[in-house]
Amino acid sequence: MALRDLRNQATLRRGSDLAAFLKSFTLDPRFSVGVWYFNPADNRFHDPYQPVLSIEERLERIASLAPLGVVGVEAHYPNEINEENLDLWKRFSQETGIRIVSVIPLLFRDADFEFGSLSSPIPQARRKAIDRTIRSLQLNKELNTDFMVVWPGIDGFEQPFGANLADARRRFIDGLVEAMETVPGVRIAFEPKPYEPRGRILFGTTAEGLLLAERVEAQLQHPENRKLLDEGHALVCLNPEVGHMLMAYEDLAYSFSLILEAGRLAHTHWNAQPLGGYDLDLPVGMVAPEQLEAALYTLKTHGYQELFGLDLNPERMPPEEAVRASIEAIRAACDRINELDHESLVWAAEHPDQARGWVERYLVRARAPHPERFEPLPRLGREG
Repeated sequence: MALRDLRNQATLRRGSDLAAFLKSFTLDPRFSVGVWYFNPADNRFHDPYQPVLSIEERLERIASLAPLGVVGVEAHYPNEINEENLDLWKRFSQETGIRIVSVIPLLFRDADFEFGSLSSPIPQARRKAIDRTIRSLQLNKELNTDFMVVWPGIDGFEQPFGANLADARRRFIDGLVEAMETVPGVRIAFEPKPYEPRGRILFGTTAEGLLLAERVEAQLQHPENRKLLDEGHALVCLNPEVGHMLMAYEDLAYSFSLILEAGRLAHTHWNAQPLGGYDLDLPVGMVAPEQLEAALYTLKTHGYQELFGLDLNPERMPPEEAVRASIEAIRAACDRINELDHESLVWAAEHPDQARGWVERYLVRARAPHPERFEPLPRLGREG
């Protein structure tokens, strides 16, 4: 499989070069969806509010979203995509043009993974997790996907006292290395989450995900993997989810910038989430739209061209409506930030002593239905 080239994400621009890039680069999102939320999720508090659908029925509904800019679909192995229904998935892609962008190993559902998957101290459970990861990598290679998401939702702890946490992290890293060396040349997109379903999940924040990436890549020795790494490509990247970042009280713009600076932003998962709390997966823009805009502006600054994945939990609306609302929210926010006065914003950021309050007042006007009702802002100086 040919890797998407992410190396330009790490380009650092300043001053007039940055302003010129922001004016020339348009953030134009394309979207992927997860097949899982087109079927109601298990819930211990209430019956499903949406009809239970087969994989065929879910794919039919996803196909109807192609005109909105949905070009990719993600699925877990083996519960959603597997050897028995692989022909169905291939036919779906051929007929709709919607690509399978990631086959994700299901490393959290099975009872065997009660005490972890790749990090499990129980040899049989860990072996099952490694073998499932290997098979998922093989399917990603066969289907020519863009990456394989890894989410360690069940790898963690509730009782830290006496726990050998360093050894748990080492088992997880070594298991991932074994899988990637067995099936070389496939990019991983790791998805951090601070907690839920475990009280604390391993590598649960953006910074920890970047640490994982460096530690795994340092152990890769297969010639195909080494060649890609030596050329400057990242093999362990991130798939940050907005909801998970906000559960960890992260600032979206800052955390995205860390990943982009490292050239490791392979994909993104979008939804809405209050700070902290349990994982709601609300439609994009329902909470903290200012965080959405700041995050998108950071992506624009680094020239992000990968997919915008939607990871939602539409309990009280049809999944298609949640997807439509989220796409509209992202497109509207992109329209707003693409049309900003980038020269002034760059100048204000680089001369904060001469632009006190200017950005805040400018953003009020950019979001206001009638900005002409406010007094004009002072014109900022320019270099040279």
